[in-house]
Amino acid sequence: MAKLILVRHGESTWNKENRFTGWTDVPLTKRGKKQAQQGGAALTAANIPIHSIFTSYLTRAKQTLTEMHLATPATVTSAWQLNERHYGALQGLNKQETAQTHGEEQVLLWRRSYDVPPPALSDDDDRHPRNDPLYEHVQPELLPATECLKDTVMRAWPYYKEYIKPLLQEGNNVLIVAHGNSLRALIKQLETISDEDILAVNVPYAIPIVYDIKQDVVEKKEFLADEQTLKKLEEEVKNQGKA
Repeated sequence: MAKLILVRHGESTWNKENRFTGWTDVPLTKRGKKQAQQGGAALTAANIPIHSIFTSYLTRAKQTLTEMHLATPATVTSAWQLNERHYGALQGLNKQETAQTHGEEQVLLWRRSYDVPPPALSDDDDRHPRNDPLYEHVQPELLPATECLKDTVMRAWPYYKEYIKPLLQEGNNVLIVAHGNSLRALIKQLETISDEDILAVNVPYAIPIVYDIKQDVVEKKEFLADEQTLKKLEEEVKNQGKA
């Protein structure tokens, strides 16, 4: 039986400012670094050997992995397919102010619905990944101008099946350090969560989620945190889009 460990990055500067971040490449706050260190300590205490590690292209995920201070020789692979979902024209806007302008229901729909994307960026917008040298090796038609969670599933899950699933099938333990929505995309598929129920799933900052996987089936799921900490962080994520 192999273990799959999912970790959302710690608090970023734009999380602290309650702004839609998406593919905008921002760093962790001091609190975010501390959260990552605590998550790493919990994972170390669990004594789970890590054989392979995957992150997104974004700094906040890579910083989280660094701050976890894991004593492992595992190779690290970065994949743009594990990036946060792209929030289109919402990127950079304050979530609370956006909720006041458009209403909490609309913002919740943009943030958490399965198949409703935010307004898209134009091709010449500086925020479009086609204009970012970091993605110059990626086919332009694959780079999003906006995404809903369904779109994120369509890039993250095929990557998981091609590159991560075979490692688990060989008995390797895999750590993925990524983002709230790219991890929700994986969680939806791993746990066979409906399009409606995924709306209520919140991934807390930097708390390791450990899956025991046997023959592609999730046998067990565990959060490496106490209930009080877990509930507090889940509520924090849940309330970000309220006016």
